[in-house]
Amino acid sequence: MLLPMEMNNILKIIEKLEKEHSLTVEEYEYLIDGRTEETAEIIAEKARKVREAIYGKSVYIRGLIEISNICKNDCLYCGIRRSNKLCDRYRLSEEEILDCADEGYALGFRTFVMQGGEDGSFSDEFMCSVIRKLKEKYPDCAVTLSIGERSRESYERLFNAGANRFLLRHETADKEHYEKLHPEGMSFETRMECLRNLKEIGFQTGCGFMVGSPFQTTHNLALDLKFVEEFKPQMCGIGPFIPHKDTPFKDYPPGTAELTCYLLSIIRLIHPNILLPSTTALGTILDGGREKGILAGANVVMPNLSPISVRKKYMLYNGKISTGDESAEAVRNLAERMKSIGYEIVNDRGDYKE
Repeated sequence: MLLPMEMNNILKIIEKLEKEHSLTVEEYEYLIDGRTEETAEIIAEKARKVREAIYGKSVYIRGLIEISNICKNDCLYCGIRRSNKLCDRYRLSEEEILDCADEGYALGFRTFVMQGGEDGSFSDEFMCSVIRKLKEKYPDCAVTLSIGERSRESYERLFNAGANRFLLRHETADKEHYEKLHPEGMSFETRMECLRNLKEIGFQTGCGFMVGSPFQTTHNLALDLKFVEEFKPQMCGIGPFIPHKDTPFKDYPPGTAELTCYLLSIIRLIHPNILLPSTTALGTILDGGREKGILAGANVVMPNLSPISVRKKYMLYNGKISTGDESAEAVRNLAERMKSIGYEIVNDRGDYKE
């Protein structure tokens, strides 16, 4: 419980953030450390008000297609890391990816998110072919990619083929912390350069970070919030860290839904127009977590359109929701869950509003 003076200081910081959309790193730290049930509800209410002024009660749905769990990287937290010999690998063909999009379009999806490990088989030629075919068949749809670090030239080819958005989580805005989460050979500077390139090329760009990852401090989280403030992404995906049993971080404690939702509210006040997902990880760690994320200021959910046969293979962390919302009945169920908290699933691209 906060003392009256501490509560007064927190309220002043929230008011400043609401007006200026900017705080110092120290103020972000103070705000994070000042999280209580009361402060969380105060800031969530403000976040809801801000997002409803721009996006109303709409919740945008994205059709997630997990195209491959083959990855050249060895990130210490990830279940599909290269060194995990127990991972049952797969790679979708162009036909399978397009079949997923066909199914999703019939269900009302107007954005498709192709996500996968950094799989060398997904060359520019392959990806550009898929993007062009998808856009030719469904010109009213947006294509989002989440396929990791590539050269600037590669990103330009993907953009010119018709991709609209690119998600690349920065994972942490602190170089020292980044190096504790990744093996030698992966570079914090490269990750940041990729994000800058994506934005300069013209992608609607998304960054993001894990909440409660190993070795994370309040200062790390404050730096993440400052990075989001200064980078000004159109999208930001955050979710609680959840350990995977076959990684070096298997015994580390998970992050919490409560802190994740608090940070979602803060991000909404930093960038009122941002597209902010309530993630699968949030729904995995807490029953009703995705609804809680929407009530904290998020406005995007990403049901899974991947073939049922591969869903359990794309296991980034323990217990990941893998049943998905593949059927019309399940999508209706998701719509009902959103309706129960006063929000409405909408069938459009759900573009970033300037």
